[in-house]
Amino acid sequence: MDYKTSGVDIKAGEQAVQDIKGIVKKTYNENVLTELGSFGGLYSLDLSKWKQPVMVSSTDGVGTKLIVAQKAKVYNTVGQDLVNHCVNDIFVQGADPQFFMDYIGLAKMKPEIIREIIEGMSKACLENGMALIGGEMAEMPGIYHNEDFDLVGTIIGLVEKENIITGQTIKENDIILGFPSTGLHTNGYSLARKIIFEKLNLEIDSYVEELSCSVAEALLTIHRSYYPSLRNWAKPEYIHGMAHITGGGLKGNIKRILPENITAHIDSKSWKTPAIFKWLQESASIENEEMFSAFNMGIGFVVITSKENAYEILQETDGMIIGIITKRINNEAVVVDFE
Repeated sequence: MDYKTSGVDIKAGEQAVQDIKGIVKKTYNENVLTELGSFGGLYSLDLSKWKQPVMVSSTDGVGTKLIVAQKAKVYNTVGQDLVNHCVNDIFVQGADPQFFMDYIGLAKMKPEIIREIIEGMSKACLENGMALIGGEMAEMPGIYHNEDFDLVGTIIGLVEKENIITGQTIKENDIILGFPSTGLHTNGYSLARKIIFEKLNLEIDSYVEELSCSVAEALLTIHRSYYPSLRNWAKPEYIHGMAHITGGGLKGNIKRILPENITAHIDSKSWKTPAIFKWLQESASIENEEMFSAFNMGIGFVVITSKENAYEILQETDGMIIGIITKRINNEAVVVDFE
């Protein structure tokens, strides 16, 4: 017996690393001090550019969207999803992304699939102005089976201590701005898959008239990063609070940043719900409350600011006014007026 017959191919792993070295190196900047393959990634911080830098970190995954990617045999989009999701998570506190690290766990090492995933990841890192400095590829038969794989990322960002955005300055009569999502992003896929593949019995390449595209195209739309369009506004004097709309929807995520005795009152008629959400809802007769809990419903990111700053931000972004901050009544942190 040898390691390969037990299910672990060391040579395939080494080949995968060689295949992605050039792709990853494109994301490097002057702060990256190590090559891919080192035991640890070294990242130098130029403290002359910062007064009181605070590190902001987050770890997340892509969830069961990976099953859709596996069915479609499309792997470059989920790498972008992962990076953009993590960027949004630290950006809500005003952080600028610095570097990213990934974990890929799979049943069998396939260098061509690894390459696709990393290509997407590197593309998103470049778009968000940060380096992909390392990660882990773990071939684990017995934990993962057949074509199974998992994808997780860790991001490190920096924010000046005086510029941290916490939400604690949100006050009555502040304006709530919503920024459009590009679809389901990376949340609600367990429900979406159940509706599409079990209730409707559709295939991954089935064409959906209501969406004017295939199931794969609709479900693999890349999770948007809001950092490039909003980074110049990310200071407490402009923005009082931000929320990334992920699992739990508008209610579940906005309430995480609200001070006590304050309510976010949202009018769902203030934006046009994308076709994919209407299609899913009608296909399974889902209540509005459940839809807004499971999905982002077309709003992927929220900014809360003063009326004056809101109109200034709207002039330079694709945001829209979706609500207002009021005094809290009946202990409800977030109220959504459904259509």
